[in-house]
Formats: sequence, C-alpha cells, structure tokens
Amino acid sequence: MNTTLYLIRHGETEWNKLGKFQGSKDISLSQNGLIQAEYLSKRLNGNFDYLYSSPLKRAFNTAEILAKNSNLTPLICDSIREINYGDWEGLTINEIKDMYSNEFDLWKSDTNIAPICGGEGSLKNASIRGTNAVLEIAHEHPGKKIAIVAHGGIIKAALIGIFDLPMTMYHKIHIGNTSITKLIFNDKFLPVIDVLNDTSHL
Repeated sequence: MNTTLYLIRHGETEWNKLGKFQGSKDISLSQNGLIQAEYLSKRLNGNFDYLYSSPLKRAFNTAEILAKNSNLTPLICDSIREINYGDWEGLTINEIKDMYSNEFDLWKSDTNIAPICGGEGSLKNASIRGTNAVLEIAHEHPGKKIAIVAHGGIIKAALIGIFDLPMTMYHKIHIGNTSITKLIFNDKFLPVIDVLNDTSHL
C-alpha cells in the first residue's frame, strides 16, 4: 500500500512580500496568508490521516487552519523548521548579494555543500535534517496520508536529499506559499514526486 506525503509551505507573511530571508525568525502570517490557508484547508478538506507542523508560527498557524476540516491537532516536529540562514536573515536577495557577494556566489554554485553565513552552516546540513525528518515521518505511518506543513527552504532541501540531487537544484525549484508537493512511497518505500508546487487552490 502506498504512503502519501503532502509537503506544504506555510501561507504568506509580510517578509515574504518584501522578499526577506526569514529562516529561524518567527514571523506571523499576513492577512493574505490567512486567506491562503483557508483556501488550502478547503482544498484538502481533511483528507489526510496525520498532520505535522514546524514549530514556527507561520507554519503552525497554517496547520491549525488546515486542521479545521479534520479531527486532528497538528503535531510539532522541530526538525522541519525552516533553514537557519544566520547573518542573511532579515535581508533581501539583493542586500545579500551586495553585502556577502563571494559567500552568496558560492552558496548558489557549490554542488556538494552550499555553505551559509552562520546559522545552519550549509544547505547540506539542512538537507540532511529535512530528509531525515520527512523519511522518519513517512516510515512512522506506512500506508497513510500525511500532511506536513513546513517552509519553502526546508522542503527543497529535503527533496534534494530524498532524490540525491546536487545542492544547486535548490535554486531551480520554486515552492510557493501554501503550495502542495505530493510524494508517494510504494511498498518498497521508493519515492516519486507526484505533484510539485501545486497552488491551484489559490
């Protein structure tokens, strides 16, 4: 029997609108983010057996809204919190390019480690964390449908690890607010990406 995972990014925040790296900063949903979460909830309509969430409030509040059409309470999983971007948090891409040009170029081009200025240390570290968390949750609930509300960065990092992709793929995948990325694991626990970045409910 297949195991299905819905990897879901949280709703929009004010920092998302400004293009700022949020990372470990605990930023709240914007008014539009709350509306997006309502659309998401109607879309999935409680059609999952388990619901996990990052501890950061933008994800947890999205998960709470998603849970309204089910009898579930979101289970906190600290390992699916967003990547800690260290010195880059609170800055836009252009500000990072200006202030950390060499470090930014290496982060974008390195295929193996992709170092970050402080925080998590590298995309590689985040990928290991995200991959382990997602696979552990999937193994815990074989044959079930599991919704995981997390963050764009850690979702991409987990996909890189699960499918053994180079770190540069991080910059070639888009994960929109409240998007659904659907993974299906077969009886041998081999995964496929069935849906990527689905925001058709918005």
